[in-house]
Amino acid sequence: MDGTTCLKSLLLSINQYKSSRSAANAAQLQKLIHDLCGMKGPRLLSPQQVLPSECLSGLVELAGDPNIDPCLSSIIISLLAQLASDEEIKVALNSTYNLTGTLASVIHSNSATPREGVVLQCLQVLQSLTYSARVSHCFTHMDELLAFLVQHIQAPNDDLTVPCLGLMANLCRYNVSVQTHIKSLSHVKVFYRTLINFLAHSSLTVVVFALSVLTSLTLNEEVGEKLFHARNIHQTFQLIFNIIVNGDGTLTRKYAVDLLVDLVKNPKIANYLTRYEHFSPCLSQVLGLLHNKDPDSAAKVLELLLSLCSVPGLRTLLCQAVFRPAGARLRLGSKKEPQGCGGEPGVALVHWVSMPLDGPDKCYLQALLLLEELFEETIDSALYSSAQPFLDLLLPVLLTMLEAPDSTCSERLLKKHCSRVARALDLLLVLCTEDSMRMLVAQGLSAAVCLAQMEALFSSGQMDVSFGCTVADSELSQVASEVILKMLDLMRHLKQLVLDMETSFYRILQDQRVVAPLSQSLTSDHREHVQTALRILFEAAPLPDFPVVLLGESITANNAYRQREAELSASRLSGLEPLPAPMLSRSCPPPAPSCQSSGPSQDAIHSLIEKLQSSMELQDHVKDLRVSEIMDVYEQKISALASKEGRLQDLLEAKAMALSQADRLIAQYRCQRAQAEAEARKLASLLKEAEHRKEELQVELSGQVLEAERAQADIQQLLQHNARLQADSQDHQALKASYNELLNRFNDSERMLKELQSAHIILTKQAEVLRKQNEGLKVQQDRVLSQLAEKEEQIKHLNRNIEEKVQEISGLQEEVRSQEERVRQMDKEKEDMEETIDVLRKELNKTEQARKEASIRASSLELQKSQLEAKLQKKEEELSKHSQMIAMIHSLSSGKLKSDSLSL
Repeated sequence: MDGTTCLKSLLLSINQYKSSRSAANAAQLQKLIHDLCGMKGPRLLSPQQVLPSECLSGLVELAGDPNIDPCLSSIIISLLAQLASDEEIKVALNSTYNLTGTLASVIHSNSATPREGVVLQCLQVLQSLTYSARVSHCFTHMDELLAFLVQHIQAPNDDLTVPCLGLMANLCRYNVSVQTHIKSLSHVKVFYRTLINFLAHSSLTVVVFALSVLTSLTLNEEVGEKLFHARNIHQTFQLIFNIIVNGDGTLTRKYAVDLLVDLVKNPKIANYLTRYEHFSPCLSQVLGLLHNKDPDSAAKVLELLLSLCSVPGLRTLLCQAVFRPAGARLRLGSKKEPQGCGGEPGVALVHWVSMPLDGPDKCYLQALLLLEELFEETIDSALYSSAQPFLDLLLPVLLTMLEAPDSTCSERLLKKHCSRVARALDLLLVLCTEDSMRMLVAQGLSAAVCLAQMEALFSSGQMDVSFGCTVADSELSQVASEVILKMLDLMRHLKQLVLDMETSFYRILQDQRVVAPLSQSLTSDHREHVQTALRILFEAAPLPDFPVVLLGESITANNAYRQREAELSASRLSGLEPLPAPMLSRSCPPPAPSCQSSGPSQDAIHSLIEKLQSSMELQDHVKDLRVSEIMDVYEQKISALASKEGRLQDLLEAKAMALSQADRLIAQYRCQRAQAEAEARKLASLLKEAEHRKEELQVELSGQVLEAERAQADIQQLLQHNARLQADSQDHQALKASYNELLNRFNDSERMLKELQSAHIILTKQAEVLRKQNEGLKVQQDRVLSQLAEKEEQIKHLNRNIEEKVQEISGLQEEVRSQEERVRQMDKEKEDMEETIDVLRKELNKTEQARKEASIRASSLELQKSQLEAKLQKKEEELSKHSQMIAMIHSLSSGKLKSDSLSL
């Protein structure tokens, strides 16, 4: 039986049981539920489809009915517990089907008999449903459920204490209304004392449940101040870390991690944790849990590490613990670490990052987010040299994730693929902020990989924007848009470093298909998406073929869609009837008013041309007008109207294509409706066949009753014959028992004989072996004695050699002493020479200073000398002139004198 047939049969059986609660209908329904459990129910009962949704609604309704068969109720709750293991179905059961209120009503109706198995079963399902989910205080029987939980938590030696504690921890977490209700109870102090007493319980699960409830209720109150005081907080940290590392199971570890995450959010306790002296060894033990094979346990450990990254004082320590070599980490850790702590946490992180897509998505998404946080801190604190070996291991894994998905993969796997690629791109963008890491990324990445990834997303049918219509605001399209924008951002960082990356980047920016992710991100509520889209738009705007008009139309459509959605939500609040959700999610905005004015604008242009022609005919009659100026004005108006007509024509074509797409969507809706009607007709025919089969079975049943009466008479005769055979059988059994006893004795005797014979043979062989060993040992003893004599002779010879060596060593020691004395004398002489050199250096400096001063004086004296020589030369010239004059006077007056006396 395939899944669809099984679900149809289940829905039919649920309706039959509602109409007639007979034992046969209950048995049929139980059989179908058992078959569904064996066929992996969480994959079949997807709440997004009509048939599974109807089945879930019927099952929840039956589970809350107090008048159904208890056995059937238990089976239905077991199936719902199995469904709650899937996160998507769990959210739907909480929000859409109100399973929490249904189970609370079941507990309330059975509160008088809490020992019933259905109560424990409902508590366990509620604990699974409400874990990490905020439950409204307004659903039915919430106050009664809280009173029931408080009562059984305070009851001594109650079997329901542990599930009640776990459910109370879930309900109190992040739920102010539930916390206020519990604090308003008259006996709340007694409840606090009971929880504090549970902290000394032998079960770690009970301890962590009680501490979680106390944290939610008293963290910011006086009781919490005393409980989490600086004197006690270190013991509390040690207790929580011990529970995380050595917990009773995955459930206990989950609640311990949640407790520590809640405590770290308090700034005061986070400050205490930064000063906790045993934090480094505890962190090493927590990192060792990443080597656990359990994905749920690893996901909670990664969640804890992410919360520790939010504390500035612990972020650097976490980076050092992850990227530090194993030897250094073990030296800083405790001397005796538990098993599993000796591996490399970085290798474990790479293992969880590279998990297959069909595995739990929390593990690889949280691992990528943790690595992003760690590398941000590494780059900010200049610790990237220590992360270099780990980066060599991580980069090939990240680049493998960027490969295009298989075209045949389902929508669920495609959504997981997009989520993982988005986180991997975030990490690669962080690495690109540092130059050396950006070069490593560029060496491993190619433009073809980026283009293949985006082509796969464009061709997946999730982003059909070729008609300017808004994309359905689905989660998959949002994630796909995020991947495309981040891939473009990565290409923008690497366009100068990777071959053909720049060409591919600008080519994809001019593709019309990129309009959808750009418009969706520009109108997003997330700041990072808007900033990324603006960076891409800044690169794309100057390009000649960038579809600006289409982008504007898409942004307008998205805004109109959001406005329409807001109006519909307001109409729901005011009691108006909203449109069906499928039609709303697929509808396109109406054409803009500017498109409707294209016809009148065309008529205006023609009338303007006619007026112009008429004015040309009347130009002979109006000679005084400035016709040329009028012509220019009309020509400008015509050109403006023509350009406006072109834009309006483009808009009209875009709206026409949008209308055609809407027609296709309407056709698809009609096709789906026809398929649903065909399925309804098929179900009706199956119902008629079942009724016809029922009538045939009734006829067969009457025949079977007659045969049963005849068989009853035969059975009576067979019973009498059976009594006689029973007596004979008892005699036969007695004889058989005596025979078996004798046979056992014979077998025992024969077995003992064989054992004694085998023991005799073994002892004989052992004696022969010992004799041979004795002879061999004698020969070996003689050989050893001869070798011993030779060794003694060698020892004597070695003793003589040793004495000679000792004498040589004593002589060498004397030489060493003399050499040391010479070295000391030379050291002393060296020190004296250094002192002399220092004195000479000082004198040399003084001499050099005196030389400089003398050179300065010499230069001044030379200057004075040159000046005096010039003056002397002038005086000599004057003297020569005077001498000539005197000579002329003497020659004229008294006679000739000698030139010598004149010169004198």
